[in-house]
Amino acid sequence: MAMPLTPAAGVQNGGVRIMIPGQQMEMDSNGTVNRLKSSSPIRIFLFFHKAIRAELDGLHRAAMGFATNSSSNNNNNSDIKPLLERYRFFRSIYKHHCNAEDEVIFPALDIRVKNVARTYSLEHEGESVLFDQLFALLDSDKQNEESYKRELASCTGALRTSISQHMSKEEEQVFPLLIEKFSFEEQASLAWQFLCSIPVNMMAEFLPWLSSSISADERQDMRKCLYKIIPEEKLLQQIIFTWMDGMKVNKKRKGCGDDIKCQGDLDKIATNLIRSSESRHRACVSSSVGKRDLFLSNSDVQSHPIDEILHWHKAIEKELNDIAKAARMIKSSGDFSDLSAFNKRLQFIAEVCIFHSIAEDKVIFPAVDAGLSFAQEHAEEESEFEKFRCLIESIESAGVNSSSAEFCSKICSHADRIMESIKKHFQNEEFQVLPLARTHFSGEVQRKLLYQSLCVMPLRLIECVLPWLVGSLTEEEARSFLQNMHLAAPISDSALVTLFSGWACKGRPRSICLSYGVNGCCALKMLTESLEKFDRSCCACTSSSITDRNIPMGQASRVEMPVQSGNSVLFEEKNQSCCVPGLGVNNNNLGTSSLASAKSLRSLSFGPSAPSLNSCLFNWETDINSNDCGSATRPIDNIFKFHKAIRKDLEFLDVESGKLGCCNETFIRQFSGRFRLLWGLYRAHSNAEDDIVFPALESKETLHNVSHSYTLDHKQEEKLFEDISSALAKLSQLCDNLSSESITEDQSTGDSDSSNSPSSLRQYNKLATKVQGMCKSIRVTLDHHVKREEVELWPLFERHFSVEEQDKLVGHIIGTTGAEVLQSMLPWVTSALTQEEQNKMMDTWKQATKNTMFSEWLNEWWEGTSAASTQATTSENGISPGYDMHASLDQSDYTFKPGWKDIFRMNQNELESEIRKVSQDSSLDPRRKAYLIQHLMTSRWIAAQQKLPQSEIDETSEDAKVTECSPSFRDPEKQVYGCEHYKRNCKLRAACCGKLFACRFCHDNVSDHSMDRKATSEMMCMKCLKIQPVGPICSTPSCNRFSMAKYYCSSCKFFDDERTVYHCPFCNLCRLGSGLGIDFFHCMTCNCCLGMKLVDHKCREKGLETNCPICCDFLFTSSATVRALPCGHFMHSACFQAYARTHYVCPICSKSMGDMSVYFGMLDALMASEVLPEEYRNRCQDILCHDCDKKGSAPFHWLYHKCSFCGSYNTRVIKVDSVPDCST
Repeated sequence: MAMPLTPAAGVQNGGVRIMIPGQQMEMDSNGTVNRLKSSSPIRIFLFFHKAIRAELDGLHRAAMGFATNSSSNNNNNSDIKPLLERYRFFRSIYKHHCNAEDEVIFPALDIRVKNVARTYSLEHEGESVLFDQLFALLDSDKQNEESYKRELASCTGALRTSISQHMSKEEEQVFPLLIEKFSFEEQASLAWQFLCSIPVNMMAEFLPWLSSSISADERQDMRKCLYKIIPEEKLLQQIIFTWMDGMKVNKKRKGCGDDIKCQGDLDKIATNLIRSSESRHRACVSSSVGKRDLFLSNSDVQSHPIDEILHWHKAIEKELNDIAKAARMIKSSGDFSDLSAFNKRLQFIAEVCIFHSIAEDKVIFPAVDAGLSFAQEHAEEESEFEKFRCLIESIESAGVNSSSAEFCSKICSHADRIMESIKKHFQNEEFQVLPLARTHFSGEVQRKLLYQSLCVMPLRLIECVLPWLVGSLTEEEARSFLQNMHLAAPISDSALVTLFSGWACKGRPRSICLSYGVNGCCALKMLTESLEKFDRSCCACTSSSITDRNIPMGQASRVEMPVQSGNSVLFEEKNQSCCVPGLGVNNNNLGTSSLASAKSLRSLSFGPSAPSLNSCLFNWETDINSNDCGSATRPIDNIFKFHKAIRKDLEFLDVESGKLGCCNETFIRQFSGRFRLLWGLYRAHSNAEDDIVFPALESKETLHNVSHSYTLDHKQEEKLFEDISSALAKLSQLCDNLSSESITEDQSTGDSDSSNSPSSLRQYNKLATKVQGMCKSIRVTLDHHVKREEVELWPLFERHFSVEEQDKLVGHIIGTTGAEVLQSMLPWVTSALTQEEQNKMMDTWKQATKNTMFSEWLNEWWEGTSAASTQATTSENGISPGYDMHASLDQSDYTFKPGWKDIFRMNQNELESEIRKVSQDSSLDPRRKAYLIQHLMTSRWIAAQQKLPQSEIDETSEDAKVTECSPSFRDPEKQVYGCEHYKRNCKLRAACCGKLFACRFCHDNVSDHSMDRKATSEMMCMKCLKIQPVGPICSTPSCNRFSMAKYYCSSCKFFDDERTVYHCPFCNLCRLGSGLGIDFFHCMTCNCCLGMKLVDHKCREKGLETNCPICCDFLFTSSATVRALPCGHFMHSACFQAYARTHYVCPICSKSMGDMSVYFGMLDALMASEVLPEEYRNRCQDILCHDCDKKGSAPFHWLYHKCSFCGSYNTRVIKVDSVPDCST
């Protein structure tokens, strides 16, 4: 057994500091989190997360109850209806929560901290897929099947696990970064933008739900937190806190029939407002009448409010016409300087069109006709807008060049195509939808539909859209628009409608106000009383919290808005007479547009078939990923082949876990074994990523923080595996109990135990359902995890790592994987791959381990053709095949290589000559060279043995057999079997001479040849003295499976009963230590096992495959401790201690063997005190420094010469300057 290399000094292992998984930020004692607890506006997100967790727990309990309740088999539909409504509500809430994060939080964070937000956006996509799968199951026709309930509970559990882990990671990584990288004001601004990015109709449901999901004290804390977030405008505060108190939701739940009285009050208020407005303003009639103006007469506006949809169509068409004209102007002028403004206009109208189509799909069309749909047209328009935006961005990034004309043509063609498509679409809607709405709905219902359509948009978009829309209307049309909005809104939305009216007025000239009050700003004055009541209802502590902050973001008189400028609409800030407050978010550079939210809402509106679309900020790798996934040229790609095997086993666990309810003990045992195999191999895979792959990524400056989220994933997944293992153990115990009860019932005549069976069976079924859900959760979690790695991390290796660096990474990963793990891992991985993928993976592994004995180990184990068995068959003739094989490979060499017949005819001088030739042959492998020299030296003895009389040989062998067949003892007094070298309970029969020895050292000490232990095929048990095939236990029945040693290696045929030993598949030897990846790793360049603290060392190719420079023992197979020198050379530790007493330089390369600064300091003092004779004082000597390998000059001295570069005295003189002057 060989000794692994032990380090002389250790270094601290690098890594990423990780917070404890599952630990909530509220419970943490970290200073940063305390800031979050006390004052940070980011704390509002903790309330969101708590409410989401509570809803998930409730859904999971309800689904588990539905799955385990067997009393209502005939009422599945009635049982699932309330659950289905809860699923839909939660999906809508969580979807908008994710959209707001993708739109506001993550883009802002990505500006300050790179490589963090991308992962969480991808997780949102994975969660969207989970929702799609859940609703596909809910909509399926399998509700009457027994497996349906358990599958529903499993999917709910998987969704709960995925979202909970996602939120925990946000609390551990994202929230501290937001606190660290953003000021208090910026945090408040982000939280406010988050709220303003959620559609208005969802805010009216989201905030009451959130308020009801937390305790009273937490609700009060949340109100204080909101006061820090909402701008210091009473109107905005009243809107938010009205929503939070649930007034609008309560009204909605009453239904339209309960709102007659409120609606009557609204009608009276609106009538008074109209009269006061008409007394102040005169009608303004448009002079231009087109085809669609036939629908817009005053009487039609009053009788058919639904026709206001035409206003939206006209405004959108007008804006698109202006964009098309601007595109043609760019083409004619060739001026691309204003593309950014053009792109902003395009993004604005794209948002308007998308939200307008969402409102139609979710509000108008379902009310008019459930079968009516323009979903395909809406999707095509969205796709065209996305292509147009990408084209503009490509022009901006490419700059003006020779292909500008081509870009101009594309811009114009795209603009015209969008215009024609939308115009045709609008015409179809106007002639198919509006007549039905006019016919079937009263004016009141039409107004409500229009108001609900407006509330589909978020506040931040409505702030821009209303001035833009009203600016395109006549004064009469604008007043009618506001009138219908006031009439349709519930009384609880009075503050909200006032805000909308004020924003709408900003689209008109300053001299004209459309508010329905007595004078220009009466819309606000009408709410004075309600605002005063609102102020009085606020707690005293709130005012102090407001004064603590100074947020410059709520200017009431300034708002970004579109105004008319010629034939186009531009965004501008203006002071308006209607002094309603602006949100202060549209001109904020912390976030992005709400286009991402619009896209995600599109997927939400069409049900579970459409996947989620992430924010456009995170599309930077989409094209690269799709191309790179098909590439198989990178060595690192083979590491990701493990993902394929992981997915295969995860699918097995998910599918087969449904059979656990059968209570089959054999199946549970097999299932548990397969689970433990996956767990162990995945742990090895994730440890390799955490210890090797992720630190390599983080070492690149541009990739900081890219892997932190995945490290947190590994910790959470390990906890999931532990929970499943514990649940499987309980399930197995319950199964055993049920089996015992069944046997007892069969044997008993009475039924005294039968009362316990139903209870135990229910407990078993409940636990089996829980395990099935946990298996579904681990499959979903790991599947999404590896998918994100492939999408985000996989392409990074192509761009940031060379092939050589990837080879080194692969070698480092394999070098920390022990033989036992490889023996389990290789069949597991290759079973999931095609033959071509297997060959590529093994080629990569062999390339990474080309300097090692890995191929030899692989051939011995994988193919089952051990090289030792070949040697055993040929050893009968006393001939080893090694030399003949080597000779056959080098037939072209001119050097004479004698065969065995030639050796037997040689005299002693000829043999010594051949030995010297072999010793001087540098092309030979050191181990092969030692093997050949040894056999050449023993060839005379072999020839002499063949000439001995057979009788003498038989007599000698009989005497030896008596001694061989008796046991040997390591401790004779205590009767401990073994020898002076090892403690073991068996003897080995040497394949070379057929004799029994306790170990190979005992053989070599009394023989003139070495024992090849790998060729050993037989052993003798020292307890029963029976010779048998070599193995870990005695096969004799009388010994009752007596163990030969605690450790047994089938490759090395090695036994050890007292030390910790492992087999290195790359050295193909057994070495002392706990194992690869634990306390040692194998360096593929040096081809040796090194301590884990020597990860950063100087590599020398096959550095250990040489003799010790002091004792000349072969280091690779030496059983003595080996020491690494700073220069990369090696020697025995004992030899080093003896050598270092008189020398401080490496005997091979002459570099210093340690830190010699103290010694060199003493030499400096000696040189300073020493005075040379006058004729030598200015003389120079050219020197070569052994430590830095630089040439220089030093003052003359007969012993010491200091290097002028590194200060070392480890130098030698290469030239004495004859010129006496040494001033230079």
